[in-house]
Amino acid sequence: MPALIPTDHIARVVWLGYQPVPVEKLVITSAPLDAMPLTFAGYDGEVHAGLTRPSCSRVVKQHPKGTEIRNVRQLCVVSAEEMAEVARGMGLPAISYAWVGASVVLEGIPDLTHLPPSSRLQGPDGVTLVVDMENLPCQEPAVTIDKALPGQGKGFKRAAEGKRGVTAWVEREGTLRLGDEVRLHIPAQRAWQPG
Repeated sequence: MPALIPTDHIARVVWLGYQPVPVEKLVITSAPLDAMPLTFAGYDGEVHAGLTRPSCSRVVKQHPKGTEIRNVRQLCVVSAEEMAEVARGMGLPAISYAWVGASVVLEGIPDLTHLPPSSRLQGPDGVTLVVDMENLPCQEPAVTIDKALPGQGKGFKRAAEGKRGVTAWVEREGTLRLGDEVRLHIPAQRAWQPG
C-alpha cells in the first residue's frame, strides 16, 4: 500500500526566488528566477542550501543552537492566495514575495500553510519537494517590509499568523519553472490522536 496519496490539488508556480546573501540587519534580500534547478542540497547559491545546517532557535528544545543537523529548511514555499490575505490584513494592496524570503510561490492549494508534514509537491519533471512544517512568522519580513514601506512592517507577524507557508527540502532533483504545475501528495495516515 502506498504511503503517499496523489491528490487532485494542482498548483501553478507563480514566483521563484532565492536569497543570495544572508539576512543582514534583519533585512531579507531576495532575487527572482525564471527557473530553479534543484539538487538534493536545494538551490545552488541560496543561503539556505545544503544537506545540513546549524540548528537555530526553532529547534533549540531538541538540539543546542549551532548543532549540525539535516537541512529540512532548504526552501520556503508560500501560497499566493495566503500572501494576498496577509497584505489585506496589513491594509496593503500587495506584499512582494521577495520581502518574505519566498523560494517558491504556488497558486491553487487551499490552506497551504497547514499541509501535513511529509506531504510532497511534485513538478512536471519529477522534481519533488517534501514539506517539513509550517514556517512561523518572524521579524525579518516585518523589518524588510518596513524598510520598503516605512511604518507598514509592524503588522506583518499578526497578519501572517497561519499564512506564512511551509519549509521544504528536495527529495528528488529536477527543475521548477515559472508556470509549472505541481501536484500535491499527502501522507496516507490519520491525524495523530494522543490519549
